[in-house]
Amino acid sequence: MTKSTKVFFDIAINAKPAGRVTFKLFNETVPKTAENFRALCTGEKGKSALSGMPLTYKGSKFHRIIPGFMAQDFTRGDGRGGESIYGAKFADENFKIAHRGPVLSMANAGPNTNGSQFFICFQDTPWLDGKHTVFGKIESGEELLKKLESVGTPSGAPTATVEISDCGEINE
Repeated sequence: MTKSTKVFFDIAINAKPAGRVTFKLFNETVPKTAENFRALCTGEKGKSALSGMPLTYKGSKFHRIIPGFMAQDFTRGDGRGGESIYGAKFADENFKIAHRGPVLSMANAGPNTNGSQFFICFQDTPWLDGKHTVFGKIESGEELLKKLESVGTPSGAPTATVEISDCGEINE
């Protein structure tokens, strides 16, 4: 049995520390997707051979926050871009886990277009089932999710700058 991996994000809102959220990754069900996210949290892969950009979430900003729905990160500042530790994109592993409760899911531009972009669902989002791969759940920090929601808008454009100031793996 594979031990579940735990990772964290330290979040800053308008350059002020807002708190930490921790995630439990579903290594057994979606090992490739979970490993991609874990390695992007640690930054251990260094720079991309494709773009020369660091393969890490540290310093990334959330470009889209919709209260009652989700928060999504980005690479280029507008929702475009992003690459995986495997190269530009990788295939969907499966859709076995439903979008129930606060979960982590891969953002994509259609089937088999996973890169580094992800989103955090704030609540059940069953209309995403079968389209986006769920690969983790919120372990702690739900109060921070409420702070994220508070700077979101119906259009998704945040009213504040929300940045991942630090991230990594939690070794227990």
